Amino acid sequence: MAAQHRRPTLIALLIGFLVGAAAMAGVGYGLGYVGEGSRTDPDAAATADADASLATGAGSDDAGLDSAGTDGEGDGAADGTSSSNPPDPNRLTVTVSGDLLWHEEVWASGDNGDGTWDFTDMFADVKPMIEGADVAICHQETVFAPPEGPYLGYPGFQSPPQVIDAIKDTGWDMCTTASNHSVDAGTEGLFRTLDTFDAAGVLHSGAARSPEEMDQPRIFTATNGARIAVVTGTYGTNGIPVEHPWLVGGLDPDELLGKAAAARAAGADIVMVAMHAGEEAVVEPTQQQVELAQILTASPDVDVVYGHHIHAVQPIEQVNGKWVIYGLGNMVAHQSAETVLSYEGITVELEFRRGDDGRWGVGEVSYVPTVVTPYQAFPVRVAPVSTLMGRAGDGAEGDAERARLDAALERTRGAIFSRGLDPQLIREK
Repeated sequence: MAAQHRRPTLIALLIGFLVGAAAMAGVGYGLGYVGEGSRTDPDAAATADADASLATGAGSDDAGLDSAGTDGEGDGAADGTSSSNPPDPNRLTVTVSGDLLWHEEVWASGDNGDGTWDFTDMFADVKPMIEGADVAICHQETVFAPPEGPYLGYPGFQSPPQVIDAIKDTGWDMCTTASNHSVDAGTEGLFRTLDTFDAAGVLHSGAARSPEEMDQPRIFTATNGARIAVVTGTYGTNGIPVEHPWLVGGLDPDELLGKAAAARAAGADIVMVAMHAGEEAVVEPTQQQVELAQILTASPDVDVVYGHHIHAVQPIEQVNGKWVIYGLGNMVAHQSAETVLSYEGITVELEFRRGDDGRWGVGEVSYVPTVVTPYQAFPVRVAPVSTLMGRAGDGAEGDAERARLDAALERTRGAIFSRGLDPQLIREK
């Protein structure tokens, strides 16, 4: 931030570098080379910066390029890695979280009223577990409005694009974007949303601005070199016509399996499929969800299946020997008082381990129950149930809070184990 004190020559050199980098990113996008992101080991940052000038826009791992063509500087700090504590080459933690559903009450909680925004407090209690993962994946349910607005809530969402700063700051590395609200603002709104993710350096999967981009595997490279791909699609767009068939991914099994195979062929060590499907506010998965899980997990190209859209926590089980998380609930939302389940969610941590044969598999699974502040309680915040339990005070108010949290835990546990999952196979945090 001290650029104004530097010599004019240095400023000119810097501008030249940035212009060249921007041109390179544009070439990469035109060629469809936009499908990779990575975290950079802090001690390798200098090397990554030097290599970046040689990059071709193809998401070079050596250069540490993310989807926006930047060097990802600073992302490595979220891994807690250093030369004295190098990343484990045979272990990887991946977290998946519930919907970021930006109702008006949610985004208004970050509005400072003076044209600036700050969502730090909203995610402060979940940030440690998100940025503590090697790879953290979110689900951006809504599209972004222009920076100046207007901002809209349900049913035709257009969220403030300023929330992208909160997404990045909290520690999410990648977000899925295929949902029933993907075209609430038409093609222009969807393009604007993807452009916003690119500008922030956050990888996205599920929607596209060209057929080539839709076909490009979405692969994130962790600090230890492991490559994680996310394939995703939605059941529909609330009846809103989609201008081009390649704008938003669907849930055709052959299409999803084809993308999973393409990701594997492109070098992905782990392939996860996120399905935006199910009946809202219903704990039991639908026939479509169950059948998709059966088909997808039968493929050697798919390692994990998980889901969004339901706005309620749904069961977790193993299908064909692989983990299926039918519904993660909401990370943030502010639906009606009657939809109690929509104020609850889980963040699931999958610990992958590399076997002697070089293939990665899930070793351990844990989940963190979370809750959003109650209906009409402002500002909106989200926190792990365990954190709030520790804060509950004495007296009637503390008793009421513990009762609320106990009820949420009972519902969450009941949903997770409702299809017979052995409690010994999963851990609650």
